[in-house]
Amino acid sequence: MARVTSSDTATDTRQRQDGSRQPTTWQARLRRFGYLPRPRPGVRDRLLPPFPTPDPRLPALFGLRPEAAARFARWAAWGGPVLVALVAGVLRFWQLGSPHAVIFDETYYAKDAWSLLHYGYEGTWPDDANARILDDPQRIPLSPEGSYVVHPPIGKWIIALGEWAFGLDPFGWRFMTALLGTLSVLMLCRIGRRLFRSTLLGCLAGALMAVDGLHFVMSRTALLDLVVMFWVLAAFGCLLVDRDRTRALLARKLPPLVPDGDGTGPHDGELAPDAHIGDSASLGVRPWRLLAGLCLGLACATKWNGLYVLAAFGILTVLWDMGARRTAGASRPFLAMLRKDSYWAFLSLPVVALVTYVASWTGWFATSGGYFRNWAAEEGAGGPWGWLSGPLRSLWHYEAEVYDFHVNLTSGHTYQSNPFSWLVLGRPVSYFYESPEAGQAGCRDREGCAREVLALGTPVLWWVACAALVYVLYRWFFRRDWRAGAVLCGVAAGYLPWFMYQERTIFLFYAVVFLPFLCLAVAMAAGAVAGPPGTGDRRRTVGVVGTGVVVLLVIWNFIYFWPIYTGQTIPMEAWRHRMWFDTWI
Repeated sequence: MARVTSSDTATDTRQRQDGSRQPTTWQARLRRFGYLPRPRPGVRDRLLPPFPTPDPRLPALFGLRPEAAARFARWAAWGGPVLVALVAGVLRFWQLGSPHAVIFDETYYAKDAWSLLHYGYEGTWPDDANARILDDPQRIPLSPEGSYVVHPPIGKWIIALGEWAFGLDPFGWRFMTALLGTLSVLMLCRIGRRLFRSTLLGCLAGALMAVDGLHFVMSRTALLDLVVMFWVLAAFGCLLVDRDRTRALLARKLPPLVPDGDGTGPHDGELAPDAHIGDSASLGVRPWRLLAGLCLGLACATKWNGLYVLAAFGILTVLWDMGARRTAGASRPFLAMLRKDSYWAFLSLPVVALVTYVASWTGWFATSGGYFRNWAAEEGAGGPWGWLSGPLRSLWHYEAEVYDFHVNLTSGHTYQSNPFSWLVLGRPVSYFYESPEAGQAGCRDREGCAREVLALGTPVLWWVACAALVYVLYRWFFRRDWRAGAVLCGVAAGYLPWFMYQERTIFLFYAVVFLPFLCLAVAMAAGAVAGPPGTGDRRRTVGVVGTGVVVLLVIWNFIYFWPIYTGQTIPMEAWRHRMWFDTWI
């Protein structure tokens, strides 16, 4: 064993121009026992992490030459996500109109969507409207009297697009949620690819969401929460693109790093941090952040829980700006971010979101029959807000009434649940249930059958996600991995706010909003199990096989619960076997 000399020590403690350091003496000693320190990338790679070169070993197994493998990798960047999304779409559109019934809260949103399509606001329906709508011949007993509703209109306008194209029937009012569910799988594949710099991990995240039962059921039901999830995920993707674009702009502004005088400098193309550029560089117009503000405004205009995501993503993007300026060499990155980025971030996110939210009420503004539409002129005349236009004061009053309704919604419900139980699927929600006797609705069992649509996440996936969140928390807290922080931000924004409403009536299906980030957490953990680029064959084989087994278990679990995701008629005994816990009934 060679001794560590003073020259070794001098080399170990020397600091490079780009800010990185050579291993210390104790690290150099550990190298003799196989220890390899974490690589410290240069400024360019920290600003713009490159996509790693595809591992040549896998293509070689299929007889592909390096050029063919490179072409395949380029094709897979879009081909893989599109293929995963096509599979997800086939699953979601298969027998979309079944069950032929108004299930769960479709009784509100499907009918409100039809009213928006015809009046521009929510009209009034009689108590027997559902039966008349499903009758043959169909009768649509809608009246123009304004109805009191407690959710903004964008999600219902989106549902109305399907009804406009296919009519007021189960297929029509479920069409757009199925389409958005399919597109969200495509988006998650691409977002995962950009986040992890891996097409495989991105497609894994998308494929996991494609076979999640909660996402699947919500994609086949005309409820609002999947619409919120779609816009939240779209906003996250826009902010990721904005992050890469602004860091690329900073990288173009930085000067090249001059090699050390002894010729032992870094590789060509490396960049040098510059305090002036880091502190004062202007990042120009940021269209992707503006688009993120639009998406978050649409999320808020679907359900109000989008507000928490707006706040969390606003903090996330300014922290990303601060980190970029620190990497670029800013002497005071926080102050630099405040001076150069925070103002435009405020305009791009909260302001754009607010304008989008108000614009979503255009149908209500343009007509006179909506609920509370004429409140300012009739009951709210005068007062300290008299300077505000009548329609805006009426909307403000409406929103105040809706807020009071939401915070005081404490009436019990059979399927309500505490958010503490959501991650372990403690209390799923039954959207539809029938018990056909033998000879009815395809039942061939003498003891009778069951037919149910249960909003239950794929259990294996959610339970694995609990462990993956622990790993992601470790990566963020101890390793300062920004990717882990982004995933945790998405989970926290969609999940933690519900703990403030312990007395309110809330349901597990609200968790679909942060489901994509659970899938990203599982994909990130899977990448760690498989090993980073350059991992030895044995470690890589064990990791890939272990990950593959988990993925196959998730797919099997989804197939096993398929009958109670799609409302299939199954023997009562088979239904009981799928009720793993009493709280699922």
